[in-house]
Amino acid sequence: MVNMVTLIWSLGKWTVKMAGVKPYTVEIEPGTVMRFWVPSETISKIKPISKPTKPVVVLLHGFCGDGLTTWLSQIIMLAKNYAVYVPDLIFFGGSTTDKSDRSPTFQAECLAAGLKKLGVVKCVVVGFSYGGMVAFKMAELYSELVQAVVVTGSILAIQESMISSSAVENVGSSWSEILLPSSVEGLKSLLSIGLYRNIRFPNRMLSDFLKVMFPNRKERSELLEALDLSYKDINIPKFSQRIHFLWGEEDKVFKLEVAHNMKEKLGNNATIEVIKKAGHLAHLEQPCIYIRCLKKFLSSL
Repeated sequence: MVNMVTLIWSLGKWTVKMAGVKPYTVEIEPGTVMRFWVPSETISKIKPISKPTKPVVVLLHGFCGDGLTTWLSQIIMLAKNYAVYVPDLIFFGGSTTDKSDRSPTFQAECLAAGLKKLGVVKCVVVGFSYGGMVAFKMAELYSELVQAVVVTGSILAIQESMISSSAVENVGSSWSEILLPSSVEGLKSLLSIGLYRNIRFPNRMLSDFLKVMFPNRKERSELLEALDLSYKDINIPKFSQRIHFLWGEEDKVFKLEVAHNMKEKLGNNATIEVIKKAGHLAHLEQPCIYIRCLKKFLSSL
């Protein structure tokens, strides 16, 4: 029987190719590879890699998907005016490593190295949830590469009231169990926390999603452990870049007050914009509003 999610993913792959974006795998170093979705005009058989000619936007996915499934709508709506680069972070999608490092710093280092090999010298990084943590780390470590950062549903440090305890209590599970569901019911619990609206998905589709989107469970569990260790005693960096928080008003994972607290700590370089009738997955629930807000910020740079 055909996996419905694989079929939808194939359709998405064809759609972004029609929009001028295609997959390309970069060897970061021996044993470590990252799959990127890149502007088609920058990759050819005659000249393997060309520098992008449009402003570069890098889209970083969260913990429960890969680059294409997370950002399909945004890729299509940005590709005409921007050079869009969408990586699969390590142990997601088509990216993997034989190294033991599981920290957000390692993700940021691999991403920066991959973008350099793809000819990117300056970019705006847009990060959702776990991808937002990697985006913050990139901005901290590579100020010459990262021009600005847009963050949705993410944090700088565990001290930022990391996760709403009430959200966990509502489903009676730990966050490790929630972010790595092994059953349809577990995936339903994850969606109930992530979405503003209660959307009913067919069990068949949820089952197919589990089969496709949750490989590398051991390594992803280690990523969560490393995330906890990395962020326990972190000091808030002083970013030279503009930081824009683009937040779902009803986010139950990282509540809106968390974004306001971070904005206050970061000072004049930080701004915030709220998307109504959206939860943690604001970019999926309100894609047109999300892209309008994102384009407005990009045009202001």
